Amino acid sequence: MFGGFELRRCEGDGARLRVRHGGRGPAVLLLHGHPRTHATWHRVAPLLVAAGHTVVCPDLRGYGRSSKPPTDADHRPYSKRAMAADCVAVMRGLGHERFALVGHDRGAYVATRLALDHPAAVSALSVLDAVPVGEALRRCDATFAARWWHWFFLGQTRKPAERIINADPDAWYQDTPEQMGAEAYEDYRRAIHDPATVHAMCEDYRAGLGIDREHDEADRRAGRRIGCPLQVLWATGDDMADLYGDVPAVWRDWAGDRLDGGPIDSGHHIAEDAPGPLVGALREFWRSTAAHGPHRE
Repeated sequence: MFGGFELRRCEGDGARLRVRHGGRGPAVLLLHGHPRTHATWHRVAPLLVAAGHTVVCPDLRGYGRSSKPPTDADHRPYSKRAMAADCVAVMRGLGHERFALVGHDRGAYVATRLALDHPAAVSALSVLDAVPVGEALRRCDATFAARWWHWFFLGQTRKPAERIINADPDAWYQDTPEQMGAEAYEDYRRAIHDPATVHAMCEDYRAGLGIDREHDEADRRAGRRIGCPLQVLWATGDDMADLYGDVPAVWRDWAGDRLDGGPIDSGHHIAEDAPGPLVGALREFWRSTAAHGPHRE
């Protein structure tokens, strides 16, 4: 897994992140979702390196073996703003001032916040299986609440979800080595059996219901948009189209001059289920937006 990549710990902005990086060429930052670690990209990262890119895959703060800062009443240490600041610090520490950015699931929220807060750093943004946090909550209806009830369960503080998850993490998450690959599965399983990681992952959701929504709504009121080209991809086996119909339309008020997107024949974990089609879609997007960033080939 990740042959030829270097594994190290890098300083973020108040957290230390476990980071895997390798390759040469234009930089790409890959951000995982819940409850994964950076290992979810182990089938994608080598393909991007072979195509001539430097690839950086961190564990987000709180996840995997990255540090877990103490939280506060607003859950601010687990806001997407804090996570995004970590990622920018890591990339600068590795010598990458500007890079393409790909985020899946919770990582897509971090990626969106990074593009909004640090526009000069991002040449192109790709989000997988996500709409902005504020948009999801603003559009929440009975269907969303029934299918995505875990947002509200994990976000509770009076009856914390950690006690239930920690009682049997394997039964709660129900992922398999066949889907993920044996080494990636062991990395993920070590994470979900760590109560500190489970707590931090719940804090991510608590921030999502509060301070992350506030940040999104403030940007929406101010008319802020994502300045770089934006690609929206979603899995046919997920429920994004059922919930939102025209998924890219949800992003139009957030996008600048360039918005692309489309479905990928996959389950929710696209990087594990369909790495080849995902890399193909990413590289075609980067080629088509070469004038906007460093992805000249």
